[in-house]
Amino acid sequence: MPTSSSTNKPAGYDVFNGDADGLCALHQLRLAEPVEEAVLVTGIKRDIALLKNIEDVRDSIITVLDISLDVNRESLAKLLAAGNRITYVDHHFAGDIPTSTAFDYRIDPSPDTCTSLLVNELLGGRHVGWALCGAFGDNLHPRAHALAADTGFSSSQLEKLKEIGELLNYNGYGGSLADLYFHPRDLYTSLHKYSDPFDYFEQSTALRTLRLGYRNDMAMALAQPLFSKQGTNRVFRFPDNAWARRISGVFTNLKARENPTGAHALITENEDDTLRISVRAPLTHRQGADLLCRAFPTGGGRAAAAGINNLPADRLDAFLHAFTNAFK
Repeated sequence: MPTSSSTNKPAGYDVFNGDADGLCALHQLRLAEPVEEAVLVTGIKRDIALLKNIEDVRDSIITVLDISLDVNRESLAKLLAAGNRITYVDHHFAGDIPTSTAFDYRIDPSPDTCTSLLVNELLGGRHVGWALCGAFGDNLHPRAHALAADTGFSSSQLEKLKEIGELLNYNGYGGSLADLYFHPRDLYTSLHKYSDPFDYFEQSTALRTLRLGYRNDMAMALAQPLFSKQGTNRVFRFPDNAWARRISGVFTNLKARENPTGAHALITENEDDTLRISVRAPLTHRQGADLLCRAFPTGGGRAAAAGINNLPADRLDAFLHAFTNAFK
């Protein structure tokens, strides 16, 4: 990873989650505040310990979007001690927030917001269309519609913004970068050519590729049987397959919208015989998913949506019991 020398202008680093929220948050920010040749640091949606990739950077300007401060705490401390100036915007659990004159942050873990919406507030709504894409992608449909009420967007335009957000989000899910249609860094680079989301909707070849992939993967997902059901809560299970890993997030979001009073869990088999878990709290009470998942190793997330990366198969019954108790 390149670093700046004492004789050069400090390098810029944009560190962001590879899902729709991270992409659209950075896109808004760089439309409003362009930075030439910033180094882009990102990955699959669940690759959130991203600051470890730039721990050797010194005397630089770093922007961090949509990844948990708590997960990146040690790397953040090293970067602040190395003379970096850091701006941090996020909506995940943060824990204790460091105090430093070189650290500027906007962190709000409320279940009805996301990083794209926080950036939209910071920018005074200058690129609200892209903020709406991020909110739709993060399954905040009611919040997105409420925000859109004052924008003048038509219902057909909102449908386009929703599709952009959901397709960008779809691309972020996978067990590794090999599962994705596009590396999130490359998807951002292609996305950033468009200031108008409706031009992007009509002209982007990447979006057309994602649309076709989404349709094929969702057809496979909808053909899978229900794994278990207790009251309004539902659990699904997918096999170890690239399509299953790609569609996991948007499928779980879809099921949550279909059944807003119930909690949902999706179990996806990993290649190493562990299980990847996605959890959505009921949309009518967006609380508890993070506490449930953080009770297991490799678990994390936020109150409304969380997950476990590698649950040992012999802990599945314990997870299902905890899931039932968490969402009685």
